[in-house]
Amino acid sequence: MAGETNTWADKKIFTTGEAAEVCKVSQQTIIRCFDAGRLGGFRVPGSKFRRIPREELIKFMRANGIPTEVLEGSTRRVLVVDDDPDILELFEDLLGRDGRFEVRAASTGYDAGLLTESFRPHLIILDYMLPDINGNVVCERVRQMAHTQHTKVICVSGVVNQAEVEELLRSGADDFIKKPFDIREVVGRMVDLLGMQSGATDNGTGH
Repeated sequence: MAGETNTWADKKIFTTGEAAEVCKVSQQTIIRCFDAGRLGGFRVPGSKFRRIPREELIKFMRANGIPTEVLEGSTRRVLVVDDDPDILELFEDLLGRDGRFEVRAASTGYDAGLLTESFRPHLIILDYMLPDINGNVVCERVRQMAHTQHTKVICVSGVVNQAEVEELLRSGADDFIKKPFDIREVVGRMVDLLGMQSGATDNGTGH
């Protein structure tokens, strides 16, 4: 299984047949979407063959709700949003050394919004008390955007009461962890939410 995933994950340009196999649709569907401009790509000079760059295929899959894991391998994109630089550094260091995650960091709700658009995280670790906006507003915005409706959100805070926790969960958070926290517990929750198998961090790579 890993070999097949890596084959697609390493490939830069796809034929319409390969794109159909990745998307689990017919080749004719891919050709129609290509010809209609809904799937970006180019024709091989001097021929009618269509070719689809990896980034265009990923964009098409996301736009149509097709899981992209087969192209992106087993790596999960994680966005950490916190105004405490020590916490950002902690997550960037630990997750950066854990081969299962690709990490980005933001210290404001505004930056988090921009990164959510460009980075398309699978999971967001979100501080409730940001300098410019509360976490529940960020949750609501994440849930309103089509391409992040299924993004998992773990909220962290040291000062919220039970009513605020419930409001966060109603706003779209999937989990809540109180500060100060054990980062290994947070990674465990991340793995559970993303449906991943325990691996690198538990085996010591991330310590």
